[in-house]
Amino acid sequence: MSERRRGEKDEKSEEKKREKEEEKGRGVEEKWRRDRITALIWAGVLVWAALVLLAETTGYADRFDWWSPWAVFLAGWGFIVLLGAMFRLLIPEHRTPVTGSLILGFVLLGIGMGGLVGWGYVWPVVLIIVALLILIRAFGGRKRM
Repeated sequence: MSERRRGEKDEKSEEKKREKEEEKGRGVEEKWRRDRITALIWAGVLVWAALVLLAETTGYADRFDWWSPWAVFLAGWGFIVLLGAMFRLLIPEHRTPVTGSLILGFVLLGIGMGGLVGWGYVWPVVLIIVALLILIRAFGGRKRM
């Protein structure tokens, strides 16, 4: 009788393991369906990269003396990340912690703008903004961001 029970337990544990593996496989696909903001952000970054490459390839960028493809791409990427973070803050059903996204967005924007405008002007502003975001997160509580 104990052998039979042990066999039943083994079957049940194997069945639970299979169910968990199936859930993991569905989890990635389901995550993208639930978190469409992240999918939109990545699609936006890829479209922005394609537009920058297209402007560089066709010679359209030659019209602008300030044009630097990497700087323009990074500034645009930072702007897209910041838009996604702002959208998450404004729409309650998509609200998640955004402090990391805000910091990443400002750093990318700073790198891009530093290449376009000059590092001396941009980095102090970016560092101040990042420091303020960290302080707000530390003292503002979890409900705010």
